[in-house]
Amino acid sequence: MRNPRTWLAVLGAALLVLLVPPLVSAGGDEDTGSQIRGLRFMVPNSPGGGYDLTARNAAKAIEDAELNGNVEVFNLPGAGGTVGLGRLVNERGNGKLAMSMGLGVVGSVYTNSSPASLADTTPIARLTEEADIVVVGKDSPYQDIGQLVEAWRADPGAVQVGGGSSPGGPDHLAPMLMAEAVGIAPTDVNYVQYDGGGELMASVLGGEVAFGVSGIGETRDQIAAGELRPLAVTSPERVPGIDAPTLRESGVDVSFTNWRGVVAPPGLSDKDREKLVTLFTRMQETPQWQEALRLNGWTPAFLPGEEFGAFLAAENDRVASVLKELGLA
Repeated sequence: MRNPRTWLAVLGAALLVLLVPPLVSAGGDEDTGSQIRGLRFMVPNSPGGGYDLTARNAAKAIEDAELNGNVEVFNLPGAGGTVGLGRLVNERGNGKLAMSMGLGVVGSVYTNSSPASLADTTPIARLTEEADIVVVGKDSPYQDIGQLVEAWRADPGAVQVGGGSSPGGPDHLAPMLMAEAVGIAPTDVNYVQYDGGGELMASVLGGEVAFGVSGIGETRDQIAAGELRPLAVTSPERVPGIDAPTLRESGVDVSFTNWRGVVAPPGLSDKDREKLVTLFTRMQETPQWQEALRLNGWTPAFLPGEEFGAFLAAENDRVASVLKELGLA
C-alpha cells in the first residue's frame, strides 16, 4: 500500500504545475502570436526630418491600432543616413529592429562611399510617396518661382539652395534637376546640406539660404503659420492644401517625387521577416495611418516585402544613372 504522505505530495505537486502559468508562451521565448516585443524603429537622420516623421507616425499608428506593443523610435543621424544603415547591417538576424529610409539613403550610399548598401538589408515595405516643395522665408524677396529662377540664372553661386539630404538624396537631386532644366550647370549650384528637414527649415526661416527644397510634410505647419512661402511643388499635379503651382506649370520641365519605406537587418529568419512585413501591411490599412497620410500630405504607395525589394534594386540603378549624368558619381 502506498504511503499516504507520498501520495499527497505527488498530488500537490501536480496541482501546483497546473495552477502556475508557464514562464514562456507557446509562441516563442519572447513574442506572443504576431506581436514583436521590444521592437525598435531607427531613424537615420535628425528629429523633424521626413524619415523621423514617417517613423513616429508609423509607431503611433501601430500602437493606437493595438497591432503591437510599445515601439521605440530613436535617431542615429550621420552621413546622409549611411551611419544608421551601417548599424542596421551590423545587427544581422535582429528581428526586433527596423529602419525608416527612402530615396535619400539610396543616393547617400554612392556619394558617401558607404561600405554598407541597401542590397545588404531585408526589404520590409515601401509606405509613401511625396512631392518635394520649393520654399522661401516669409521675408524673402522672391514672390514666385519665376523671380527665383531669374535670380538663380543670373548668379547661381550667390543663390544658395538648402536641402535636408546629402548629395544623391531627393532634396539634392530635385534642385539639381531644376538647375539643369533652366540652363544652370549642376556643378555651379551652391547646395548647402542639412541633416534632415528640421535643420533645413530653421535655416530657411533664418535666411541662411535663399531657398529650400524639402518634403511637403516637413513644411506644412510653417506654411500654414505664414512663416514659409511655397513657390512650387515638384509633383506632376498640384498638391491639395498647398497654394503653389507645379514646376512644369511654371516653365521648369521637372517632375520628381520622393518615397519612403522600411528595411530591416540582413539574415532574418523567415518567421521574423514575415512578422515585420505583416505588421506594416496591417498598419497601412488602419484608420490611424490613413489619417497620418492625410495630415502630412503623403501619397500611399505601399509595396510589401519582395515587391519592395525589386523596386529598391530598380531605384538603385536609376539613382546611379542620374548621378552619373549630373557628373556627381
